[in-house]
Amino acid sequence: MNDVVYIVLDSCRYDAWQAAATPNLDRLGVVERRWAYASWTSPAHQVLLMGLLPHASPPGVHASEVYRQELLGWRERLGAPELEFEGFLPQLNLPTALKRLGYRTVGRVSLPVLNQHTVFATGFDDYRLMASHADFAGMIQEMSFDPGRPSFWFMNLGETHYPYLLPPGDAPRLHGLHGVVKDLAREAEPVAVGPGFDPAEMACLRTAQVRALETVDGLMPALYAKLPADAWIIVTADHGELFGEDGYFGHGPVMHPKVFEVPFVEGRRPA
Repeated sequence: MNDVVYIVLDSCRYDAWQAAATPNLDRLGVVERRWAYASWTSPAHQVLLMGLLPHASPPGVHASEVYRQELLGWRERLGAPELEFEGFLPQLNLPTALKRLGYRTVGRVSLPVLNQHTVFATGFDDYRLMASHADFAGMIQEMSFDPGRPSFWFMNLGETHYPYLLPPGDAPRLHGLHGVVKDLAREAEPVAVGPGFDPAEMACLRTAQVRALETVDGLMPALYAKLPADAWIIVTADHGELFGEDGYFGHGPVMHPKVFEVPFVEGRRPA
């Protein structure tokens, strides 16, 4: 069976990918526009770790059939044609299903809301919150593969999440954008409510996310070099981000197309 690497670019917009220079990610294939099932990290990852990828919003089909076909799509990714929908039951948990097939399951995450004490660690042999918010390079360094056993590596990357790799002091200080765990732990403070956000700040942050994705792209050759030739790679986002559109910034309790629109690409490890 194939080794599988599943990369989730936290908060990355589809059009940020379109605007970025991504020659190394482009080697996987043409990026698709897809839709997230949820608007922030926690519920979005609940769906991703069920084995459901961001959807294409297909018309004329029942949702149950979309779910079934999506889960059966793991046959090709894994190189396991014998896999049936029932292989995901009763837990409906992707890492658990993969362990039953003989996979070693490893998770590395960047957002505290996904830490190893949460339900998201279910089914993983080795799962850990990284010490740094944005350390894709460190994740790559930790990667290893067993020639006698397939591996599944799940990676949640913080590079494309606020503050988008901007140095301390360069990112506008906007309340509530450092992650739900940190913000809920802080003592309550007054929140100013105004008519909107500064356009220059929003433009700065949107550009920063594009540059952050380019930084991720620059690390992809190191990832490719680590992988066995049969490895299957998935790259997507858990949700999008808003940069002032219609008076919104960020993601979460927001109903807006740009917070659900995400990039998606998958394919065999480039030669």
